[in-house]
Amino acid sequence: MPLNIVFMGTPDFSVPTLAELIGHGHQVRAVYTRAPAPAGRGMALTKSPVHQLADQFGIPVLHPKTLRTEEAQETFRGHGADVAVVVAYGLILPTPVLEAPVYGCLNLHGSILPRWRGAAPIQRAVMAGDAETAVMVMKMDEGLDTGPVAMAERFAITPDDTAGDVHDRMMALGADLMVRALAALERGGLTFSPQAEAGVTYAKKIEKTETRIDWARSAAEVHNHIRGLSPFPGAWFELDGVRVKVLRAARAEGSGAPGTVLDDRLTVACGSGAVRLIDLQRAGKAPMAAEVFLRGTPVAAGAGFG
Repeated sequence: MPLNIVFMGTPDFSVPTLAELIGHGHQVRAVYTRAPAPAGRGMALTKSPVHQLADQFGIPVLHPKTLRTEEAQETFRGHGADVAVVVAYGLILPTPVLEAPVYGCLNLHGSILPRWRGAAPIQRAVMAGDAETAVMVMKMDEGLDTGPVAMAERFAITPDDTAGDVHDRMMALGADLMVRALAALERGGLTFSPQAEAGVTYAKKIEKTETRIDWARSAAEVHNHIRGLSPFPGAWFELDGVRVKVLRAARAEGSGAPGTVLDDRLTVACGSGAVRLIDLQRAGKAPMAAEVFLRGTPVAAGAGFG
């Protein structure tokens, strides 16, 4: 028997899971997502990626500002959901909402819990140089990503993976994992295990103040910082007063004063070691390879990046 589902999600990351649920014949009674918001140069009201997919299938879409009101909670209960599937939704679910579906609310979380609970698990894992991560199906409770885990799909983070690379891999794996979890739920075979009490870390939201590259750090730390913030919001430096994002870099040989350009290939000295910049983006411009960047913005060896 297909399940009656309420789906709650907003960005591109959520879309494959919703698509898989629909494709496997589950009855998606309603979709909860962010309200249309101004976007693009014309600042036209734009529906979230999840909202756009729901419209294609004629699924009712709701975007309450909060779920803490009795009215919002009564509306949620009215969907008669067997389970709610939550993938990067954006609002906190209060207890009456968590308890409304027959089987509760299942969340797709992108880390090896209890490591990296919180808002930015993919970026924090890459920034920390983690060699492995996972996507997990967990049952939500009142805590911040503290609920018991049912299923997990682990995979490696390669030394040059960006957060965007990991995001895209996890997005596909997560959709498949949630479908398998719901199949187990239908059979009565979905079991949950409490998270370990040791090893808890928190993936706090990325702040603008931490995006500037600190060339005084080691090459390993600078490299992880760059790839962990790529493609968004982007780690950056200043060149002649202009902000330049670095979207991809590689560890390199060389040494010098931190922030000094060492050659004609944009190899930059760090506190120890060096990194070579591969893909960059000037403010207001499209991303480009280092060779293209250098044709428009010549940078000689010995120049300094701020």
